[in-house]
Amino acid sequence: MNTEEENLLAELQTAGNIDIAFAKLVSLYKQRLYWHIRNMVKNHNDTDDILQNVFIKVYRNINKFKGDSKLYSWLYRIATNESITFLNQKAKKLNITDEELVYQLIEKLEADVYFEGDEIQIKLQKAIATLPKKQQRVFNMKYFQELKYREISEILDTSEGALKASYHLASKKIEAFLKTN
Repeated sequence: MNTEEENLLAELQTAGNIDIAFAKLVSLYKQRLYWHIRNMVKNHNDTDDILQNVFIKVYRNINKFKGDSKLYSWLYRIATNESITFLNQKAKKLNITDEELVYQLIEKLEADVYFEGDEIQIKLQKAIATLPKKQQRVFNMKYFQELKYREISEILDTSEGALKASYHLASKKIEAFLKTN
């Protein structure tokens, strides 16, 4: 953890400063976490709901954070787990597979007023949806959020070598998909 994170964590875990410190935390990580979640669930409104749940969980559990990883790695892990839980519940509720749900979400992207992409972005999202779940997460974190392998390793609790291999395979599969479609 860097000094800024350590100071923020100390403020968060001190009873007197929690509201001010939590506002700092939200301000610092809200946008990055929004896009991380949005890349997984595709929908703006669902993303906002999940993001709110993430910050509620963080608020309730900040004193349980031991500092074994970076604070933002912990936040990303919570955001990832909340997103996966949301997608699993939504698929179950609609009585469809996870893959079918992702395709439905991508199809609805064009109608989403918050989606600023074009036809190429839709094709890229469809290509990403063909990947296994782990490769999707690795690709999204590396390509869209521009996280370093070390950071992704902390978030997903996977070795950097495995992440590099996943990203390479994902890139090749996406390239092949885009060439054939």
